[in-house]
Amino acid sequence: MDVLILTGGLGSRLKEVVSDRPKTMAQIGGRPFLDMLIEHLSGFGFRRFILCVGYMADFITKYYNDRKPGGPEIVFSTEATPLGTGGAVKQAADIIGSDTFLVVNGDSFCPVDFQRFIEFHTRKQSLLSMALSASDDPEDYGTVVIDEAGRIIDFSEKRPGGKAWINGGVYLFERTVLTLIESGSVCSLEYDLFAKLVGKDFFGFLASGKVRDIGTPSRLEEAKRSMRMQAPPDRI
Repeated sequence: MDVLILTGGLGSRLKEVVSDRPKTMAQIGGRPFLDMLIEHLSGFGFRRFILCVGYMADFITKYYNDRKPGGPEIVFSTEATPLGTGGAVKQAADIIGSDTFLVVNGDSFCPVDFQRFIEFHTRKQSLLSMALSASDDPEDYGTVVIDEAGRIIDFSEKRPGGKAWINGGVYLFERTVLTLIESGSVCSLEYDLFAKLVGKDFFGFLASGKVRDIGTPSRLEEAKRSMRMQAPPDRI
């Protein structure tokens, strides 16, 4: 199963502290965040990664092309102009090798039991499944409502409110979902694609851990202090 990691964002809110590299390459304990994310996912048995790169793409491609031999396969899908998260996934369609594939935000981490997530996705015959995390402060995240079957019946990007399930930034896609995104178009997963799927075969998987992201200076500092990516219990 291929893994797409979205790494093309401008990182505008982080530029005051990370201006010389893409935000996904911000240093955590002396290592790029993206490197830690790939290593974590590799521990679950994922072996092929497609990095969707855009802003400062050369920084990322050079880093991984210069790495020592061995380790997972890493390939690149490069945006000439910003396409948004959905557009970036669509652009990578021709190099995705699996009918079901994982999509992960490159600037956040949500602890997920991928074995159970894949089993859930298969059992529900889902077109797109989203990992969900409980939050007491959901204002900066997509807020999700699910029914008793786990089907997503409402998705509101960055809505203030109390305790809620939020978008964990980890998704399982079926290739057929890509037909809903026009080639070459600017498209947001959060604002455009998800709206087309609400109430259909679009399910939320309840993850047990807290989402951590590095999108702002304060969150980056928090990650530097406390973030430890959990070791996988078993390989998938």
